[in-house]
Amino acid sequence: MESTHVVPHAPTFTLPIAKVRSVYQTADVARKLDKLHQSDSREHDSLRSTYERMLERGPDRFQMKPSGIPEMASLYDALPNFTDVLDDVRRHVALSHDSSDGLEVTPMLLLGQPGIGKTHFAKQMADLIGTGMNLVSMSSLTAGWLLSGSASQWKGAKPGKVFESLVDGSYANPVIVIDEIDKAASDAQYDPLGSLYSLLEHDTACAFVDEFAEVPIDASQVLWIMTANDERGIPHPILNRMNVFAIQPLTPGQARHIALRLYQSIRSSHDWGSRFDDFPCDDLLDKLATLVPREMRRGLMAAFGNARLAGRGVLQVDDLPRGTANKGQIGFMQ
Repeated sequence: MESTHVVPHAPTFTLPIAKVRSVYQTADVARKLDKLHQSDSREHDSLRSTYERMLERGPDRFQMKPSGIPEMASLYDALPNFTDVLDDVRRHVALSHDSSDGLEVTPMLLLGQPGIGKTHFAKQMADLIGTGMNLVSMSSLTAGWLLSGSASQWKGAKPGKVFESLVDGSYANPVIVIDEIDKAASDAQYDPLGSLYSLLEHDTACAFVDEFAEVPIDASQVLWIMTANDERGIPHPILNRMNVFAIQPLTPGQARHIALRLYQSIRSSHDWGSRFDDFPCDDLLDKLATLVPREMRRGLMAAFGNARLAGRGVLQVDDLPRGTANKGQIGFMQ
C-alpha cells in the first residue's frame, strides 16, 4: 500500500512530493536468511549480514516526484544545447504531477563530444527530482559485475550498484548515471552491460535479481541516464531501449553566454569572488567561448588565481592556463 508524505528535502528547483513504495518483499529476504541459518558455514557471513540489514531497514523507500510542473527556464538558459532532452523531461513530469503515479522517465542516452556537459545535465536532473545522483563510470570499470553484483560464493563478492542504490539508499526512484557507456569493456566471461537488458525494460525491472543477494528488487522506477561519445560501441538491443539524444556543440553565442554564467557562478560562490569585477572583459569571454564547458570552468579557476597573484581584480586572456589561450574554436555549430 502506498501513502503520501512530505519530505523535508529542498532540491534546487522545486519541492518534490514523496510517496512510499516497497522495493522488495521482506518474506523473500526472511526465507533466504532462514536457509543460511540452517548452515553452520561462515562462508556467507557477508550475505547473512546483507539480509539482516534488509530486514532491519524494511522495504519502504520514498518515491519522489515534482509537486507540479517545475519552472525550468533556468535550466533551459543554463543548458541551451539540451533543449530536446529538457522538453522530454517536462513531458514526463506533466503526466505525473497531478496524479497518484510516480514520475517515470524513459531511459535516455546523451550522445556528444567530451566535456560538452552531459554529466552536468544528469546532476541537474537529479537535483530537479530530489533523489541525488549515483554515478557509474564505465571508462574506469574494474569489475564486470559492478551493476548486477557478483555471486555470493565468489571471494570478495558483494551487491551491485543497482541493489546498493535501492536497498541502502532512501529512494525508490534514484537517478543512476552510466557514464561513457560506449567504453564498457566486455570479455568472454562477463558482459558489464548484460544486466541492462532487463533493467531498461519496465516489466522485467520490477523483479530485478542481484546476483549476490538473489532477492527480487523493484528497479522499475530507476531513472536511467547514459552518456556516450560514440553510439557504435553500444549494443543495438540496449540502444533500442532508450531515447537517444544527440547533444550538439554550442553555437558561438551560446558558448559565450555559458562562459559568462560560469564566471558569475564561480565568483558568487566564493568569498574571494568579491575581489573581482562583476563582469569579465569581452576578450576573455571570446576566448573562453572557444572551449567546451568543462575546459571553461578549469580555465576560469586558473585565471582567477593568476589574476589574484598579479594583484588584479580583472581577468585577462593571458591569465588563462598556458596553451588554453592559444586554442582555436572547438566543435562550434555554424
